[in-house]
Amino acid sequence: MSSLTFTPMNDDAFALFWPTFQAIVAEQQTYAIDPDISYQAAYTLWCEAPKATFAVKDASGELVGSYYLKANAAGPGDHVCNCGYMVTAAARGKGVARAMCEHSQQVAQTLGFKAMQFNAVVSTNEVAVALWQRLGFNIVGTVPHAYRHATLGPVDTHVMHKLL
Repeated sequence: MSSLTFTPMNDDAFALFWPTFQAIVAEQQTYAIDPDISYQAAYTLWCEAPKATFAVKDASGELVGSYYLKANAAGPGDHVCNCGYMVTAAARGKGVARAMCEHSQQVAQTLGFKAMQFNAVVSTNEVAVALWQRLGFNIVGTVPHAYRHATLGPVDTHVMHKLL
């Protein structure tokens, strides 16, 4: 998707993003977040806890996704970051996740991070696994049955990593 705009997430953008967040979490296919999470708890998780959170809009100004970036660990591990990405249903398959991942890597480098790690990529999310691999991430570990998928039951998760 061409001409995406990345702006820091604010209250108004999160209000627009909330239905997407709710829908993705409710599906219980990709994120290990309680599907009954409140608006305020979701806002804290997505916008206040991370180092940076971005709203992503297309050329018409429509919100098409969001991502957060945070340190994966504290102290001697704070040079590795972690990100979470969500794309609206209407924008899936149009390059938004790729653009967000590429943007997040640039932001991460600017913030001084030396690597990016995804802690729990659900193995059945084949589109995401393949995209992250195309963008240079390696599966460095697999955790058996670490995710209770809504329709498939227990499935594996992958730890994926890339040096920046």
